[in-house]
Amino acid sequence: MALAGRAVLRWRARLPSPCPAAAPLCRPAWLPAASERPYSSRGKEKLDMSMYPVESIRNFSIIAHVDHGKSTLADRLLEITGTISKTDRNKQVLDKLQVERERGITVKAQSASLFYNHEGINYLLNLIDTPGHVDFSYEVSRSLSACQGVLLVVDANEGIQAQTVANFYLAFEAQLSIIPVINKIDLKNADPERVEKQIEKLFDIPTDECIRISAKQGTNVEKVLQKVIEKIPPPQCNSADPLKALVFDSTFDHYRGVIANIALFGGEIAKGQKIVSAHTKKRYEVNEVGILTPDEQPTHKLYAGQVGYLIAGMKEVTEAQIGDTLFLYKQPVEPLPGFKSAKPMVFAGMYPIDQTEYNNLKSALERLTLNDSSVTVHRDSSLALGAGWRLGFLGLLHMEVFNQRLEQEYNMSVILTAPTVPYKAVLSSAKLIKEYGKDQITIINPSQFPDKLSVSEYLEPTVLGTIVTPHEYIGKIITLCQDRRAVQKDTLYMDENRVILKYLLPLNEIVVDFYDALKSLSSGYASFDYEDAGYQSADLIKMDILLNGNPVEELATIIHNDKARAAGKLLCERLKETIPRQLFEIAIQAAIGKKIIARETLKPYRKDVVAKCYGGDITRKMKLLKRQAEGKKLMRKIGNVEVPKDAFIRVLKRETDR
Repeated sequence: MALAGRAVLRWRARLPSPCPAAAPLCRPAWLPAASERPYSSRGKEKLDMSMYPVESIRNFSIIAHVDHGKSTLADRLLEITGTISKTDRNKQVLDKLQVERERGITVKAQSASLFYNHEGINYLLNLIDTPGHVDFSYEVSRSLSACQGVLLVVDANEGIQAQTVANFYLAFEAQLSIIPVINKIDLKNADPERVEKQIEKLFDIPTDECIRISAKQGTNVEKVLQKVIEKIPPPQCNSADPLKALVFDSTFDHYRGVIANIALFGGEIAKGQKIVSAHTKKRYEVNEVGILTPDEQPTHKLYAGQVGYLIAGMKEVTEAQIGDTLFLYKQPVEPLPGFKSAKPMVFAGMYPIDQTEYNNLKSALERLTLNDSSVTVHRDSSLALGAGWRLGFLGLLHMEVFNQRLEQEYNMSVILTAPTVPYKAVLSSAKLIKEYGKDQITIINPSQFPDKLSVSEYLEPTVLGTIVTPHEYIGKIITLCQDRRAVQKDTLYMDENRVILKYLLPLNEIVVDFYDALKSLSSGYASFDYEDAGYQSADLIKMDILLNGNPVEELATIIHNDKARAAGKLLCERLKETIPRQLFEIAIQAAIGKKIIARETLKPYRKDVVAKCYGGDITRKMKLLKRQAEGKKLMRKIGNVEVPKDAFIRVLKRETDR
């Protein structure tokens, strides 16, 4: 007993000493102090937003084509209003993602609140910097829903480009005030007069309304702020109305859950209030509200007309629905119209390189799809690549950026298969119509492709493409479009040098390398934009790849009949280079149904069985060769060709090697 008592005493002696009497609660050694914790708002003085009535609020976006200087202009506006200090390091301040800084493009719309004094009145200017690439036009349309006006930025050297036209019409259809800004007037080849004439001809905006600036040098940028206050109307809403807040964006934080970006169309919101989501009907308590300057700045309240962020303990990735309306508990309101859901244009299979990483990749996908809600996710599996997902993207750049973010932010390496587009089939078989419950099905995976006998017609997605190019490249571009089965719809001369071409194109013809080919033919001067144009009837077939007569499911593709032979030959040649040689001959074939359209033969390793015959009768050699041939024939019958995973990756990679 004495021994047991001494053991207990020794065990107690090793325990840490209790908390001092003065300390009300113990903080474990592993937990940092509140002031040291990441994302802590401690020490930040809360702002009083009641100083800014609706009349002194202006909500606006910056829209433009890629690389026309949106983010640079946003940097100068932040500096002039004193939101950030003026230093030489201020480049792409609002572009927070690593992929944005590496590529020099904006991928995700970012907002910032600016405070500006004009003629003795303090104004609150809520700025949203938007992406310029066609793949991210969904981000632009979401941002415009929280605005009353836009700055349409045009490069003084390049002039109006394809995405400039598309973004103008997005703003025009939303009935927003449009302020044209001609940027980069400091460049040697800048021609602002020509650009002003283009804007007047295409958009019917008088030349005297254009503001000439150099965002890089800061020339005339102050004038832009004055025009924003004069031309853009304040939001039409009232703080006395019940709370009505639109969720127009969201991000996920590991410590605090979902951070929702909101625009208030009525009422006010403060910490401690109970709110309800119109979409999920779930109830939350508001933990923090604030504005972005561009860092998070907590406030006491947010009032009608203001744009800010909200943290309300949303932990599930499905809870923060983009386009959702938030209102106070027991004070329901009519939900805001919200947004049309993003329509995926490109589908690709995504698989972990190692199947043990499946759960980690699943968690990473869930987190990243909250930050990028335009990605659609469906479970998928493959005999060769294991369990994975079929993801839908807005375009090829969107797919590449998503993959890069997975690698950089979550340290996930994945196998991404060749991109495909969603086809449709109109069923004629009563049995299939009963099975699917409808007479038209969408096909996103070649394995779902129905047999021609049970289908009345196949449909493929089309897009209306807009190409803006210098006139000397028209001939080459028309030839390129004709090779891609395009139908010309319109030609319009902006001035004596630049032309707008409109084409109806099948989506699967532009999804991989059309943009690269266009840039190559035009020495980089042509620009391209597209919008959905519905479906059209097409002569589609399913092309299978056979190895010694056995189909390889992962390499099956849906393709137009006219392109099948060329594509089949290319795929067979690439497989011949990547599949390791065996001890027996391998026949690599591309087939449409029972018909073989292309073939390559991978020769076997062969032992020199006649090496030991020095002279002698020829029948001896023939006997040895015949026995070897019989052995090879038997081996081919019972031998299984397994395509290694790295061979799949090389064959399915997106860029064509030739």
